[in-house]
Amino acid sequence: MSNPDSFIDEVNEELKRDRLFALMRKYGWIVVVAVVGIVAVAAWNEWSKSQAEARAQALGDAIVEALENPDAGARRTALQTLAEEQAGTGRAAADRVAILNLLLAADGIERGDIDAALPALQRVAEDDALPSSYRQLALLKRTILGAERLPQEEREAALSGLAAPGQPFRPLALEQLALLKLEAGDRAGARAQLESLLSEPDLSPDLRRRVTQLIVVLGGEVETDLG
Repeated sequence: MSNPDSFIDEVNEELKRDRLFALMRKYGWIVVVAVVGIVAVAAWNEWSKSQAEARAQALGDAIVEALENPDAGARRTALQTLAEEQAGTGRAAADRVAILNLLLAADGIERGDIDAALPALQRVAEDDALPSSYRQLALLKRTILGAERLPQEEREAALSGLAAPGQPFRPLALEQLALLKLEAGDRAGARAQLESLLSEPDLSPDLRRRVTQLIVVLGGEVETDLG
């Protein structure tokens, strides 16, 4: 019985090999195309990665060169040009432009040129491609810096939105709203706003200290230790 069984097994193996060769002849090109495609995709990814790294390095060098320029006008122009060149679609492009605008704002603040800083902060605040926290921080900074340049109604509207429950910069915005009331001569309203602010959760020690000190200056009393 073993010889017939062995013969049958050999025949089966031959048939399997024949089928395999037939399949390879019929579909082998698909395998070749798939392999070539995989290799091409891997090569493209590596090339794209190297290109991205080169672009990032070039941008970093250009930023450093711009910031090291001793001429304020040339420095501002260089940063503005870089921001325009980086404009595009996608989160990465938005982040790069935001960084450059923040650098423009910081440069203006350092030089005391608030008129140069405010537009840069406004561009960040209005960039819908950025996370909300970035935009809100830029808006808060612009509102504080623009105290002598922006209309009171505009600042109050911006701060009221930032002070809404659940917003990340609510305590700071509430502090600024109190100062806005004080600026308008409403000492009682400012003190009430500050006293309410003390009940906010997660109040930083520095902010709590500022608020309590200002309440005392406005004639109020607080039990919190000012030291």
